[in-house]
Amino acid sequence: MTQSVFEQAGEQIADTAHKASRAASAVADALEDGVGAARRAAKQGRYAATELFDDTKRRVRQHPVETVVATFAAGIAAGTAIVWLMRRKHPCNKTDARDSVQ
Repeated sequence: MTQSVFEQAGEQIADTAHKASRAASAVADALEDGVGAARRAAKQGRYAATELFDDTKRRVRQHPVETVVATFAAGIAAGTAIVWLMRRKHPCNKTDARDSVQ
């Protein structure tokens, strides 16, 4: 009887070790798949950025005046938006300014 308890415990330990080994293998495979997917995504992003940069250079060479006008308009719009947001957060009232000086 003592031997059968030890045999059962040994079988349980062996079974648990086998399951743990399979789980570790599955985790390693999932990690490897994740790393591969991240590398592919980074490579595709790099290709897309390079393509966008090359396309932008070609457009600037073909349409220089339109590029300057569009850049100027974007700068004006961004500046206007920044000023508008700053004034919304910190309104400048003349009565408040007079009260704080006195």
